[in-house]
Amino acid sequence: MSTDDAVIQALRAALAASPESAPLRKHLGDLLVARGEFSEATKVYRQALDLAPDDMEIKLVLADAYAQQGKADVALIILEELMRELPSQPGVLMLAARAYLATGEMEQAAQCYQRAVSIDPKLANSELEAQLVSVELEPEEGDEEVGDLVFVTVDGPGALPAADIERPRLTFQDVGGMEKLKEEIRMKIIYPLTHPDIYQAYGKAIGGGILMYGPPGCGKTYLARATAGEVRAYFLAIGLHDVLDMYLGKSEQNLHAIFELARSNTPCVLFFDEVDALGASRSDMRYSAGRKVINQFLSELDGVTTSNEGVLILAATNAPWHLDPALQRPGRFDRVIFVPPPDAEARAEIWRVMLSDKPTDKIDYGRLARQTTDFSGADLKGVVDRAVEEKLREAMQRGVPQPLTNRDFLAVIKTVQPTVKSWFATARNYALYANESGLYNDILDYLKLPGGGLFSGDRFGGSK
Repeated sequence: MSTDDAVIQALRAALAASPESAPLRKHLGDLLVARGEFSEATKVYRQALDLAPDDMEIKLVLADAYAQQGKADVALIILEELMRELPSQPGVLMLAARAYLATGEMEQAAQCYQRAVSIDPKLANSELEAQLVSVELEPEEGDEEVGDLVFVTVDGPGALPAADIERPRLTFQDVGGMEKLKEEIRMKIIYPLTHPDIYQAYGKAIGGGILMYGPPGCGKTYLARATAGEVRAYFLAIGLHDVLDMYLGKSEQNLHAIFELARSNTPCVLFFDEVDALGASRSDMRYSAGRKVINQFLSELDGVTTSNEGVLILAATNAPWHLDPALQRPGRFDRVIFVPPPDAEARAEIWRVMLSDKPTDKIDYGRLARQTTDFSGADLKGVVDRAVEEKLREAMQRGVPQPLTNRDFLAVIKTVQPTVKSWFATARNYALYANESGLYNDILDYLKLPGGGLFSGDRFGGSK
């Protein structure tokens, strides 16, 4: 018999002798919860509550036991009573936040979580925050309103998410192919820094933005980092987690702080990945909180209160059709560039880089490049990984490692399809039927489609 079993048996014997003891029953219930026996613990807690109907601690553990069984709606009946009696008890509020989340009542969940963390910052939970980050909350008494923004006055998490600023060593020499895209970046970002006198003669400020779009895995982030290395600028890569926050107004604060960090470290390439999540079309948004984040983003791009001189802004998206049109106004992201899957030259270079640290024998990079048309950089890495795994399996059987050959890679290539096909299936429809401004002409050119809606020459299929 284990120690826990012995203790539980002893408690049951004690309860047989003192059946009116609520503390003993609670103690037994706690042990059962620790063992994961939530259903049995619930019965014991209910018996304890019958003996001490006003005991708030027993009510809380009973609610927790119900929640652990997936009975969040039952737990909430108890928790709502506890919140009326103990409105500032953080443990009650945190459990209520989880129960509300389980029942789909997002706004109530966010409110309870916010109150709990403002009372006890140690209760902050990044996983829970991630599920509540898009919830709009109404400002409460004591919150500070500044223009369109509301900054909640809490003692909970409030610092800017960690954003690492770096000095990349990559340059355009490390990026194979993509010459058209490189030249666009040179004109917009690099030449203003290397030839400032010429740009000043035309009254052209150093700064501005380029939006890169295309299928995932095609090197948009890699190119952005190489851009910073090309001009020896600082590089600040910003993801969704660096900006969005569940506290009302905090996302806007984060965004402003990120731009201020870039402005204080010029020249700086500020790169926004998945910018469609920050700059989605406001007409598609249900909640005003999201629209306020976009308004803040547009304000920072314009440099309304502080100049963006020397801040070079790049952004990437896989879904440009979801972006707010205001982002593409001149002075913001006024260069919108399509980043296709790597061309043959770029694919050959990617192959060389990926195999540079691996044992190989007589690799024909040109042939591998020709056999992987429309493969993204991520697709090529997947091919290499699978080929290496097969070679490892062979080496384990033979006991001797063998070098990788063209045959190994070609065998894998025959079994996989480019992942970009699904992206082009969607992009093709936008390029054909929602392209009044000509924004997606590059997609039409890549797919060898005329702009009039005819489907001849469509490299990824379609009705004729």
